[in-house]
Amino acid sequence: MMKWFSLSGIFTEIKRIRWPKGAELAKSIATVVVFIVAFGLFFVATEFVIANFLKLIGIAA
Repeated sequence: MMKWFSLSGIFTEIKRIRWPKGAELAKSIATVVVFIVAFGLFFVATEFVIANFLKLIGIAA
């Protein structure tokens, strides 16, 4: 059996993890939120443009 696949091995690996500090974590969270909002706005705008184009050519209801 692999040594790291035991409870002691798992706890040893957990201690090796470099957990982010508060400021670094806040910056990462802000980056994720900005990208989620940007992609959301992009998809809403794209859907709006496509829906209006389909209405213009008479395909949409």
